[in-house]
Amino acid sequence: MAAKKALITGITGQDGSYLTELLLDEGYEVHGIVRRSSTFNRGRLEHLRQDSSVYGQQLFLHYGDLSDSSCLNRILEKTGPDEIYNLAAQSHVRISFDIPEYTGDVNALGVTRILDAIREVGLTKECRFYQASTSEMFGASPPPQNEETPFMPRSPYAAAKLYAHWMVVNYRTGYGLHASSGILFNHESPRRGENFVTRKIAMAAARIKLGLQKKLALGNLDAKRDWGHARDFVRAMYLMLQQPEGDDYVVATGQTHSVQEFLEQAFGHVGLDWHDHVETDLRYLRPTEVHALCGDYSKARRKLGWEPTVSFEELVGEMVEAEMESQGRIS
Repeated sequence: MAAKKALITGITGQDGSYLTELLLDEGYEVHGIVRRSSTFNRGRLEHLRQDSSVYGQQLFLHYGDLSDSSCLNRILEKTGPDEIYNLAAQSHVRISFDIPEYTGDVNALGVTRILDAIREVGLTKECRFYQASTSEMFGASPPPQNEETPFMPRSPYAAAKLYAHWMVVNYRTGYGLHASSGILFNHESPRRGENFVTRKIAMAAARIKLGLQKKLALGNLDAKRDWGHARDFVRAMYLMLQQPEGDDYVVATGQTHSVQEFLEQAFGHVGLDWHDHVETDLRYLRPTEVHALCGDYSKARRKLGWEPTVSFEELVGEMVEAEMESQGRIS
């Protein structure tokens, strides 16, 4: 029996790398779309690329971009995937205020392009589609948030993701596509991008402890988020596409912590008091703030059998320990 084929956009990102590992363990042939750039940004996949038994036999990378519909059509025709996981995005909320048009083109219209490519290539009945939606779509709606909570986006990022979310619903109902959206709350790991607040905190805690840095500048410390581990969350993505029908699911931990609590946990892990090292920088504040997000994942637990396995304290500890190791090597 031939192995299932999966196509992942955003394969070089945090979620893409963990999902690739999961799918390879499940016996899939994995194809990923990467953007052509002047830098070779595939570090999160390097451990897989170095394994000759995987790379070139079970893992294949293709140049492409969600802004290029003809390219998407060609890749779908060439690979004929059984499952598509759309993880590609301009993923930084604060930066979306600076580049709203680009954010909309990739995060909103990019999803329309790949959905329509599935239809045009003739994969609507054979292929299953996953869309990475986001808790930021809830915006100003008070927590806890579930699948029935009204969406009130408060950033260009969230508005673009909401457009994409509704396009998935329309292609599911209009064309019969097995399409699911994971409304994912914040999920982190040592593979998180360096310009995200959790990675900035973990890195700073390690660097300050090692004497490589003195201060850390942050924005709103009172913002509260529901933080889980990316490895747990990609498992939920996979489970969604194994269901008889597509649907929308909140994926979260059901617990909320402030940025300040993340600071306390990270700096405390290395025996430091964050008050001695953190400064407020107005440049990191958003024009419109989302004050609190906390997900009710009851539906995912009931229908997918999914539960988070990594606690907030374990997550922060893992991220700081990874930084202590990597920054120690640099020093």
